[in-house]
Amino acid sequence: MAIFSPFLRWIFAGASLVLASAPAPAQAPSLAMLDRLEKGRWQLSERGTTEALQSMCLGDARRMIQIYHPRSNCSRYVIEDKPASVTVHYTCPGAGHGRTTIRSETNRLVQIDTQGIANGKPFSQAIEARRVAACTGG
Repeated sequence: MAIFSPFLRWIFAGASLVLASAPAPAQAPSLAMLDRLEKGRWQLSERGTTEALQSMCLGDARRMIQIYHPRSNCSRYVIEDKPASVTVHYTCPGAGHGRTTIRSETNRLVQIDTQGIANGKPFSQAIEARRVAACTGG
């Protein structure tokens, strides 16, 4: 059985205090509001109009974050993750970047504000997305 000197006991005690007081690593935001949106076919229209910009079959509502960069390999930084809204900044190497806020009115209706650069051109759009039907086809 080894007996530690008072100096070594002091070092170990100090290290234990430092480890015990270290902050726990932050958990990644969950974007839970998007998980509550109903899966199915969603119609996206410019806010204030009824003409559809696009229609998409959503299994994962996170696709609405990158409307202008749908297939790009992008990194995301969550700015805000609240029960009724999320704001995400994303960067797509070689394709541009954007910042999107999605605000949930119901699990079938959201308001999307998105802006950024896609293919070297700026975009800024206010969109209303509404679940309109089940997805069909395979």
